[in-house]
Amino acid sequence: MGKSWKNAGKVEKAQQKGQIFTKLAREIQVAAKVGGPDPAANARLRMAIEAAKKESCPNDTIDRAIKKGAGLLDDGKVIEELMYEGYGPHGVGVIVECQTDNKHRTAPDMRHAFKSHEGNMGETGSVAWMFDHVGLLEGTKPGTFDPDEEAIEAGANEVSKNDDGSYEFFTGSTDLDAVRDALTKRGWKVTKAELSYKAKNITELSDEQRKDVEKFLNYLDDMDDTHRVHATI
Repeated sequence: MGKSWKNAGKVEKAQQKGQIFTKLAREIQVAAKVGGPDPAANARLRMAIEAAKKESCPNDTIDRAIKKGAGLLDDGKVIEELMYEGYGPHGVGVIVECQTDNKHRTAPDMRHAFKSHEGNMGETGSVAWMFDHVGLLEGTKPGTFDPDEEAIEAGANEVSKNDDGSYEFFTGSTDLDAVRDALTKRGWKVTKAELSYKAKNITELSDEQRKDVEKFLNYLDDMDDTHRVHATI
């Protein structure tokens, strides 16, 4: 899903900026560990670096994260990718993807987050059935074109336009690389290509209920170890 639940025009404080850099560095580190330290041969790393530069993340932070992921620097910390599931306020299904160097800290923090917002963290699989595991791509293309035709020609299943003018494509989880390559060949600048979770059905909410849910989701998103948040809204 997109980030439609995030607060529009949210003001970033200096502390929040540092937190953003930490999260970006973790993704770079994981990407380098999984696919190697060469951005030219590692699409996930390349896009992680681009995302970091877009947020003005310092070059030395980026370089250090790459070296850590590649095993060239050892600070004794290992970044693990974990996933938590549960129900938020008003029965909304939520999946939280985390990147952490201390899972013994992350799990209780996540449990507290759900409980303090009238939700309930569940076991593995308790909420995942409410989502499809998909490939998610975002990108831009100059000129005039038919988005539906672009999606069909690239092999994507669905396309929608974001508020910032970019486009979001959904595809099968095993087709991510092929669709990314096809879009690139068709003149698209792909700014995101990742495995994601897309709600099968949207939870019906009143305006007041939606405010409760958005408050919870933003709380989750701001947590130190949170990487991505998915919800049935």
